[in-house]
Amino acid sequence: MLLNATADSRTDAKPGSRTASRKDEHLRINIDEDVAAKGIETGFDDWRFVHRALPEIDLNSVELSTDLLGHQVGAPLLVSCMTGGTEQAGVINERLARVAQAHGLAMGLGSCRVLLEQPDVLPTFDVRALAPDVPLLANLGAVQLNLGVGIDECRRLLRVLRADALVLHLNPLQEALQASGNTAFAGLLARIAAVCAGLGAPVIVKEVGWGIADDLVTRLFDAGVAAVDVAGAGGTSWSEVERHRMSDSVRARIAASFAGWGIPTADALIDARSAAPRGVLIASGGVRNGIDVAKALALGADSVGVAGPLVRAAAAGDDTLDDTVTVILEELRLVMFCVGAARVAELRSGARLVRCDGRAR
Repeated sequence: MLLNATADSRTDAKPGSRTASRKDEHLRINIDEDVAAKGIETGFDDWRFVHRALPEIDLNSVELSTDLLGHQVGAPLLVSCMTGGTEQAGVINERLARVAQAHGLAMGLGSCRVLLEQPDVLPTFDVRALAPDVPLLANLGAVQLNLGVGIDECRRLLRVLRADALVLHLNPLQEALQASGNTAFAGLLARIAAVCAGLGAPVIVKEVGWGIADDLVTRLFDAGVAAVDVAGAGGTSWSEVERHRMSDSVRARIAASFAGWGIPTADALIDARSAAPRGVLIASGGVRNGIDVAKALALGADSVGVAGPLVRAAAAGDDTLDDTVTVILEELRLVMFCVGAARVAELRSGARLVRCDGRAR
């Protein structure tokens, strides 16, 4: 069952376009099927904190609030870009928006390409009234910049969604696996740079779960992006999601070959921080709990995105979703206490994180 129905649930989607239909398929598959990466891990389990038996701080002095692109947020936890464009997706987005507002978390919306095609689906994305006080991130596939979408369309998305920043996502493998995917990625960096220069709002570039290598991180910051989300491998595999959509057994075999593809999230993050010592970095991809969040922060992230666990919790209902976020944040708080970090910044500067083989970070 896709969603646990509540009083706020709408009827099932009646998609008016191929894009909208695909979105409902993606949502169902992510909730109902095993779409985890196979044969590759995030790398977070290779690291552990050194417990500090005398932390020299009080638990009630631990402060999770921090800054993201000039906005104060309640914690360095980002509700990652997930869905939108259909009635079922609208239910999920409303629930995610309520929990983001309740905990003061930044929230990303799903890909808004369908909104450019069908303006009438705006209610499934427009959650600003439910989350008036948190940073809201619009989202668009970067490849659309090579297919006729320009700065004016990007500005329109920000305006109608009342969003604070634009996320451009990179997903070449996913597009290549889709039967009618958009694979015109040549010359895209220059178009990203043009959007950064002319949009008048921060631009974030992210992968969708296969990671961004350090040399591209450098080029993206040189192009003017405000932040990079490395979105590494080890969590949801979108090749596995696409495999579940395929009726062609040959294409499904090809997709299955890529279940272990990508750069593990921890590796991508470490390399990105080395390449961009002062750049704003977001880590996502297979983040399971507050301990993973803390490890990502200690390894160099400014904020940490979570998608899969939250969309599955949101499908179960508001209470399950709120409990899931509460657990993640309390786990993060307890890690900080047990390593003597009263502030988020102190996780990177003062916490002792070592490899499980004993080598220090």
